[in-house]
Amino acid sequence: MAIPHVTPGQAIDIRPSADDPDGARTVALFKSRDLEVMRLVLTAGKALPPHKVAHEITIQCISGALAVTTDAGRHQLQAGQLLYLDREAVHDVLALEDAMALVTVVLP
Repeated sequence: MAIPHVTPGQAIDIRPSADDPDGARTVALFKSRDLEVMRLVLTAGKALPPHKVAHEITIQCISGALAVTTDAGRHQLQAGQLLYLDREAVHDVLALEDAMALVTVVLP
């Protein structure tokens, strides 16, 4: 599926669509010249292994709870909380319960 090109000022729905057979999954919501925004969905106990992103990112917990481990320690995110990570920050993500987050990546 191609990443939609969103027009500035255009609203998009971040919720999973009714025709998503999995109910909810991780998808890229849009990519522009300067930003990429993804919906991250993890069921309780699932994790993303340690990795890094070349540019700055934010992880905003929308529902559930996540643990994000960085060199600075473990950060527990509840719905409504946001974590900023600097470029090249090695981190992993663990769903403490079924969780959905918005991940924003600043592009070069």
